[in-house]
Amino acid sequence: MTLTTSKPTVAILGAGGVGGLLAALLSRSGHRVVCLVREATADALRDGGIEVRSRRFGDFRAAVEADTELREPVDACLITVKHTTLDDALARITPAALGDALVVPFLNGVEHPAALRARYGPDRVAPAAIRVESTRLPSDGNGPVVIEHGSPFAEIDLAAGPADRARLEALAKALSEAGTTARVVADETRTLWEKMSFLAPFALLTTRYGLPLGEARTRHREELEGLVAETAAVSRACGCPVDPAGALARYDAFPPEAKSSMQRDAEAGRPLELDAIGGALLRAADRHGVPVPVTTRLVREIAAAGH
Repeated sequence: MTLTTSKPTVAILGAGGVGGLLAALLSRSGHRVVCLVREATADALRDGGIEVRSRRFGDFRAAVEADTELREPVDACLITVKHTTLDDALARITPAALGDALVVPFLNGVEHPAALRARYGPDRVAPAAIRVESTRLPSDGNGPVVIEHGSPFAEIDLAAGPADRARLEALAKALSEAGTTARVVADETRTLWEKMSFLAPFALLTTRYGLPLGEARTRHREELEGLVAETAAVSRACGCPVDPAGALARYDAFPPEAKSSMQRDAEAGRPLELDAIGGALLRAADRHGVPVPVTTRLVREIAAAGH
């Protein structure tokens, strides 16, 4: 199957903040969307669809298909679950069922592409990064799946790597026409580490202190600057130069009420992606001999808190 039609069929693994938002936007723009989720979530999606609340995209409801596993060919499969549930979730997508579809992981961290390529094939996997604040709201099991999109943007980078660039361009076009800002980029390392360099300080600082970004960046400025400098040093050692001053400016421009997904998981008592974010950063630092004392301490303190 080649992803060249104007309305490709897209499977989405997960229906959380990112997966639910992308599913609703693609469905609203005329794509066939199949969400691969647990049975209870599948029932909610079949009955009520997805309700989006967004200043950027408006408030709307979209119908999607839902199943507990992939049963037929699609053009692309977006992976939007958390690392903490990834192994179990991938059982919903067998390599045989996937066929030659693109696998596009919207995962935090930098270590997942190798594992996905080992499972699905090196030319099928195209890592993606999305810049967005989007959250699935708690539900009592009745009504639609509700997604609250809080950021004034939803920006996507699709890293071509060994995947077919024409197919990725078609997916980027579909995502852009659905309302996001999507582009194909050539440098996978830069895509992954540019996201990591922003996400890691944001996630670690807000989770450690249980504060939204506005308070965290003010009350713990020295630690934020230390985290940014350390992450930039590791990123540079991995082949992706990052400007610490530019990173700090991005934090200062971000909405003060913003919370990281890790912080929201901590507040809800869910498992944290601490190893995929903080652990991966520490492992990369160790490989390249980069000292990261602030990062090391915050990862240790978050782990000790027993979230």
